[in-house]
Amino acid sequence: MKTNLGNLRRRDFLRAAGTAVAAFTFAPRHVVAGSGQTAPNDRLNIAGIGVGGRGHDDINAIAPGNNMVALCDVDERRAARTLAKFPSAKRYKDFRKMFDEMEDGIDAVVVATPDHFHAVAAMAAIKRRKHVYCEKPLAHSVHEVAQLMKAAQDYNVVTQLGNQGHSFNSIRDFCEWIWAGAIGQVHTIHVGCAAVNSGIDQLAEVRHGMPVPETLDWNQWLGPAAYRPYHRDYLPGSWRGWTPFGNGTIGDWACHVVDPVFWALDLGAPETIQAEVKHYDFKTQGDAFPKGEIITYQFAAKGNRAPITMKWYSGTERIPRPPELESDERDIETGGVVMGDKGTIVYGSHGAGQVRLIPQAKMDAFKRPPRTLPRVQDHPHNWLNAIRKGKKADSDFANYGGPLTQIAMLGVIAIKMTGVKLEWDAGAMRFKNCSEANELLNPPYRMGWTL
Repeated sequence: MKTNLGNLRRRDFLRAAGTAVAAFTFAPRHVVAGSGQTAPNDRLNIAGIGVGGRGHDDINAIAPGNNMVALCDVDERRAARTLAKFPSAKRYKDFRKMFDEMEDGIDAVVVATPDHFHAVAAMAAIKRRKHVYCEKPLAHSVHEVAQLMKAAQDYNVVTQLGNQGHSFNSIRDFCEWIWAGAIGQVHTIHVGCAAVNSGIDQLAEVRHGMPVPETLDWNQWLGPAAYRPYHRDYLPGSWRGWTPFGNGTIGDWACHVVDPVFWALDLGAPETIQAEVKHYDFKTQGDAFPKGEIITYQFAAKGNRAPITMKWYSGTERIPRPPELESDERDIETGGVVMGDKGTIVYGSHGAGQVRLIPQAKMDAFKRPPRTLPRVQDHPHNWLNAIRKGKKADSDFANYGGPLTQIAMLGVIAIKMTGVKLEWDAGAMRFKNCSEANELLNPPYRMGWTL
């Protein structure tokens, strides 16, 4: 029988979906051009900001059945595959110029830049009433996330965080199992990723700088980040290990591996956050993330749910091996271990992949509950269908993707304040006990850049 918590979660999901449908109205394109609204049967005019790497994959998934009208990237070499695939799309290096010239011809925008650029690009689109799909993490600071959440509501656009596992069947299975009481009352969660995203070993080297490649607009790549000389150790991809540009492993992976428990247990905001980091001094090494950390989050009791302790492990700090795991099973390097008073569930990376009860005998004996959550096609189409049908996407900025991202952003601050048990006031968006940590909530932008 489904627990009260399960009934609440399903009711909330269906109620939110119904409310969202009522919240949007649609009219033909000639009536609403530039308004953020699109007729259900129209092909969407889509622009991409950051179209190499992950952006290439996102655009390939979203383009069929739509018109790719503009592609914006500061790295010609990195963007070459996408530019070649969509030769009719107008090309830009500055998204601000793109919007100035093409605002009325764009319905929706895909943002897949490095983290430090997410908020300024997404906000520029939202303020022009464009629907937005933004790669995870949603932003680069707690303040940016809060502002994007508010703007998405104020401008009434359809938004989606790029945590694609949120649309997998496996995450819905996990939620239904938790709500059905498969492991009883959850009390402890271990989540993390073994990837190391750290620039510590290159701190001295990058200060010397290097000549900028001819195919890269370095000044535009920096965007709102403070100026520094170019170095190949910053990009591509390696920017995640540098605090001015990325959010470390927690920023890269929390929106994947925390997602299942965030949804199933309605975690919301933590009361306290505390990081343990070895061999790291933010005051002298603060441009880089450490090679590993453990972050402890405490969540208060909520409804029928008990208080929960969640521990995050990155890089060199690994998820503890649960005693119920079979002897021939590998350690869980990326994913989660969810412990209740009646058992344990483990899962892998995206969308609670390979979710199962342990040991195997419990999984074999488990009677799976009926499916109560809607299954969806995939994450990009969840967004596209939401635009066309006039409803919210499942990981929209205001209600889900933003609050989930805040978990990671608070963890980033805890890393910088290692050893300090930070007390978070979610209503005031401030730490109760640490003015130094409050200064990290809204890092300043370089002159000429605003949110």
